[in-house]
This record gives sequence, C-alpha cells and structure tokens, in this order.
Amino acid sequence: MESGKQNEYAAFEEKVRRTVYLDNLSPNVTESVVRTALDQYGTVKSVEFIPNYLEPRNMPQCALVEMEKEKQAKVVISTLSEFPFMMSGMPRPVRARAAVAEMFGDRPRKPGRQIRICWLDTADPDFEVASKLKQLVKRHATETAVMLKHQLEKEEKLAKQQGETLKANYKKYEMIDSLMADGAARRLARCYNLRVSDDSGPSTFH
Repeated sequence: MESGKQNEYAAFEEKVRRTVYLDNLSPNVTESVVRTALDQYGTVKSVEFIPNYLEPRNMPQCALVEMEKEKQAKVVISTLSEFPFMMSGMPRPVRARAAVAEMFGDRPRKPGRQIRICWLDTADPDFEVASKLKQLVKRHATETAVMLKHQLEKEEKLAKQQGETLKANYKKYEMIDSLMADGAARRLARCYNLRVSDDSGPSTFH
C-alpha cells in the first residue's frame, strides 16, 4: 500500500517537472489560445486554469500547462523569460516559470506527511494576526475587482483596434490584387508613364 502511494507521488513529481506556470494572462485567453500559442514548443498535454477566488466572476489570470516532455517545458520557460510573449492582445507580456507541487489542487498526499488542523482561541495571539489577514484579503479582493474591470476595458478597446486594423489591411491588399488581376494597374501605369514589374515577383510601381 505504501509502495503504491510512493509510486503515485513519484508520477506526480514527474508531471510537475514538465508543467509550466503561466501568469499575467488576459481573462479573454481560452484553452485553445494557450494550446495554439505553445504548440510551437512541443505537445501540450493539458491546460488547467487556476481559479481566482478573490474575484466574484472567477476569471482566471494564470494557468498550469503540462507539456509532453520536461525538456519542452524548460524551452517554454526559457523563451518566454527572454522574449516578450503576448496572448489575445494582452498589452503586457505573459510570464512563465516552473510549476511547483503546491500549485496543484489535486496533488496526492506526500508519503509520510501528516497535517493537523485546529481552531484558534480568541485569546490566542495568532487570532489577532488571522483577523488582520482576513481584513487584508477583503481589501485586496475589492482592489483586484476594480483593477480587473479597467484591464478588461483596455483589452476590449485594444482588441477592437486590432480587428479594425486587420480588416483595413485586408481590404487594401484585396483591392491591390483586384487591380493587378483585371489589368487596371497596367493601364494606369501606361497613362502615367510608369513601369509595373512582371508577374514573377511582387507587383510594384516604379
């Protein structure tokens, strides 16, 4: 029985070593976005968003990404630490670091470890400390909600701007292709005594 628990925990430790912790994620980032972004570094086995219990809407801003191999996880961490990496129009780069066992909510109990839980008496010196921590948590939750609201507004505005820019560029290139295809560009070139490059390379005016 004890041997089985040790094997289970050993397998869990291997999983931790090939898992990447992503932070500073946009609330708009989905599992498919994460998979698409990191597939270039290796096979993504699973994506688990860590719930934000301090925010009423429970929007994740960090995730645990398990890669197929430990080497792939190290490449992701190294690359994202060295170069800015954006997801879903996030104006700030995503951060990555190695995951640790305490980040997993379903982690198995470590063999030989014992946990004791007890209620604090109001006369206990630690009770006052715990009360202050509780107040700080509430204050932090309020501040986080306000910051997240502003962050979402900025990201929605940025996403809209990016979408409009892409549409404008697409229409521009579509118009150029249409002009080249129906010969209008060459007729205009002859009219203004310009030369158009041949079809073997990019179509440009000289």
